[in-house]
Amino acid sequence: MKIPLKNAAVTAALAAGLAIGSAAHAVESEDPIKLTIHDWTGQYITTHIMGEVLERMGYNVKYVQADYIAQFAGLESGDLHVAMEIWETTGKQAMEASLATGKTIDLGENGMRAIEEWWYPLYLKDDCPGLPDWKALNECKELFATAETAPKGRYLGGPVTWGGFDDERAEALGLDYEVVHAGTDAALFAEIQSAYEREAPVLAWVYTPHWAPIKYKGEWVNFPRYADECYDDPSWGMNADKAYDCGKPRGWIKAVGWAGGDEKWPKAYDAVRAFTLENQTMGGLIGRVDLEGEEVDAVVADWIENNEDVWKAWTQ
Repeated sequence: MKIPLKNAAVTAALAAGLAIGSAAHAVESEDPIKLTIHDWTGQYITTHIMGEVLERMGYNVKYVQADYIAQFAGLESGDLHVAMEIWETTGKQAMEASLATGKTIDLGENGMRAIEEWWYPLYLKDDCPGLPDWKALNECKELFATAETAPKGRYLGGPVTWGGFDDERAEALGLDYEVVHAGTDAALFAEIQSAYEREAPVLAWVYTPHWAPIKYKGEWVNFPRYADECYDDPSWGMNADKAYDCGKPRGWIKAVGWAGGDEKWPKAYDAVRAFTLENQTMGGLIGRVDLEGEEVDAVVADWIENNEDVWKAWTQ
């Protein structure tokens, strides 16, 4: 993932748009709206598209690097203001706990549908014909084993900060696999890409919206279907002693914000609520950065320039 500074041409183009937006809209407060930034390309793109729109409305925007789950403390205190991507797959429990404090508010779904699960390429089906049923994983552990994990299979998970309970899932379901966490989003998909190009065995965390499930033919493992009780009640499910004996939830991606911001910047918060993109669009934007090497800010600026009818509707 490349996160470069804006080049001069992009900055000039955005400044011109900002000047137009500022003249058309009187903001409620000139204090900066702090948008959180995480460690995957899509969230950076989503957040900067929203940030550019807010700037064109006349708002002062500041981007703040924050841990995906730990950010809720800052949102509750008002040190941070808006997080553009909380995934039901991994962030649902932390978001619900935060909303229960009354210090944060749900700013709604952003139009994208989330899947984050164990994934393998289709070229491995003949080598492990029981897939995608999760029960086939132990039968095929030698296929996915490496020198470091043998005799256990290897599952390449996302960075630890993403949550997701994969270590707990493997233990609860009795999977004879070692969960190895990639250090970064870029490292995760670089390894997947390398394996795919060599048609080598790989079992890894793949998510959508992203370019990988668009570019690569593969399948997500079918774990027992998620239910809230799976995470909350160890007696639920096939393992009566452990929670997380199911797959991850699938569904919405939402924005969440500091509750005080709804009074301080009401029109800005309304714009965040109106934000919407779909998976195919976001997957293409991520691919332009991760695969084609374009600068993130240039991709964002291009989208803003060519989709004025879309984002202007968010500002009404």
